[in-house]
Amino acid sequence: MASGDSHEEQRAILARQYNIAMTADLTFILGGARSGKSAHAERLAAQSGLPVTYIATAGIDTQGDPEFAERVRIHRERRPAHWTLVEAPLDLAGALLDADRAGHCVLIDCLTLWLANLLFAQTPGADADEIAALPPAARDAFAAFDAALASTRGKVIVVSNEIGLGVVPLGSVTRLYVDELGRLNQRVAAASTRATLMVAGLPLALKG
Repeated sequence: MASGDSHEEQRAILARQYNIAMTADLTFILGGARSGKSAHAERLAAQSGLPVTYIATAGIDTQGDPEFAERVRIHRERRPAHWTLVEAPLDLAGALLDADRAGHCVLIDCLTLWLANLLFAQTPGADADEIAALPPAARDAFAAFDAALASTRGKVIVVSNEIGLGVVPLGSVTRLYVDELGRLNQRVAAASTRATLMVAGLPLALKG
């Protein structure tokens, strides 16, 4: 069997396993902190030659967190000024559906912050130790995002962190977060045409 056929067969099997449709042109980029995943995603978007909508899942309020504010500043300065910026800390599916169209590129950065927003926004005021399960609204948001990905007509690039390579976390909410992000990453990878793991700035092809 040709390599391309093998990839397509594996992709179809994974999509059936996770009960999701495969997206026509979806690139999924994973990596750890400072692995170069965002910069690589931005290069791919720029090289596509298409108009780009950048969907940022981080909220705009960085008061009280100067280190995170600096990260946001670096991202903003690195992006071309002519790209359209959309901030979607919660309704990622809606933002994707609004931005998607044929002959267009949508870059989503990143699923990691989106999950954190969903986890804590739906349980305001709760202590971290009190969050024992993913809120129903977050599961609905996952389902809506899966459906939005399956319906896209343009090019989509999605960025996420790979955080499941260490030991099992001690805290219950951290375990929940790591588990749910791992499941989310698997679903997006199953729907993707290409998947890349970034390590020390180097792209390692996982799929496609």
